[in-house]
Amino acid sequence: MNDFTFQSPTAIVFGRGAADRTGAELARAGYQKALIVYGQGSVVRTGVLDRVKRSLDEAGVAYVELGGVRPNPEIGLVRTGVRIARERAVDIVLPVGGGSAIDCAKAIALGAVYEGDVWDFFRKRAVPSRRLPVACVLTIPASGSEASNSCVISSDAEQLKCGINTDLNRPVMAFLDPELTFTLPPYQTAAGVTDMISHVMERFFSGEPAVPVTDNIALGLIRAAVEVAPRVMADPCDYDARANLMWIGTLAHNGLAGCGLGIPGKRDGDWTCHGMEHELSALNTSITHGAGLAVIFPAWMRYVWREHPNRFLEFGRQVFGIEPVDPELDDLSDIDEEITPERAIEDAVEATIDELQEFFVSLGMPRTLGELGIRAGDIEKLLPGLRETRGERFGSFMELTLDDARAIYESAL
Repeated sequence: MNDFTFQSPTAIVFGRGAADRTGAELARAGYQKALIVYGQGSVVRTGVLDRVKRSLDEAGVAYVELGGVRPNPEIGLVRTGVRIARERAVDIVLPVGGGSAIDCAKAIALGAVYEGDVWDFFRKRAVPSRRLPVACVLTIPASGSEASNSCVISSDAEQLKCGINTDLNRPVMAFLDPELTFTLPPYQTAAGVTDMISHVMERFFSGEPAVPVTDNIALGLIRAAVEVAPRVMADPCDYDARANLMWIGTLAHNGLAGCGLGIPGKRDGDWTCHGMEHELSALNTSITHGAGLAVIFPAWMRYVWREHPNRFLEFGRQVFGIEPVDPELDDLSDIDEEITPERAIEDAVEATIDELQEFFVSLGMPRTLGELGIRAGDIEKLLPGLRETRGERFGSFMELTLDDARAIYESAL
């Protein structure tokens, strides 16, 4: 087990009616004026925004608003939010929505107390040292941004999607009401499930040796997601299933599932698949992050598994109950060819990857990049941004080059 530092300072307010407690909890913590950040209409249509504003009014917490956050939030709106936060002297930023609203709010919180351009942090030109606090009302379980140290913002002008990881990004409070997720469209629900599973897999497949305690936490989260996701798809108002998904999403990305698996001085995981997917949604901002991951992750797995096959065998065993055949114990009378130990391992790993991909597809996720509108001629457009954000060589499970990335993209077409 490698050394690690783990903190999760976010206070989680979980359950029915959690959003209605927002104002009271902020007032009790001493906050007086919030900048509410939200998306392009769903929290307005469902009445969630009005509920949050009512709770603020009742608690005597003043607020100003910034709407219009899109999926893959853009730096232009962040800059607008920074200006509003400064001009209106807010003391907390309050996103209401999913990961896009929360990431936009995190970036605003960093930029509001910085003299330069907030984009400096994402281009690694500056390191943040302070921020305004962030509290969030979560409506889409997926990104885990409600308790994570991550924040990802896009720049359309540069066709880049860049992230920054710092514990300054961790919200001070998160209000999680599973009933707010009942109206999520099936595609968005499925993309969220894919995203939260991917957050765990990025850490599990770090290239580091097994850490049994952390591995059991990580793979238990994935097993739980695989179990409850079909229930949610069949009955969107299944409270227990929705509640489990919401809690899985938070635990998948608050760092718990990577304790002891990080390489000292680096993140707790590989994160190649996230980096490769970010280039897809930077090229086409309509691509949902989880949908891109549903294609990229299996393609990456098929490319790299031989580097550390035992991690894949453990993943297959714990998540899907898949193990290599044993000629001494298993009945192989219906198989004509000899099954060597090497062949048994390969078959088990390939079956594991197939099972994972079929699970994603069963939820309505794409199988290929073509289904996302990405064509062979687009691949070369993805590589400059990947070089900018990840470098010439990247990955901890298996070190990859841009040529490797090209091959993975091509295999996913």
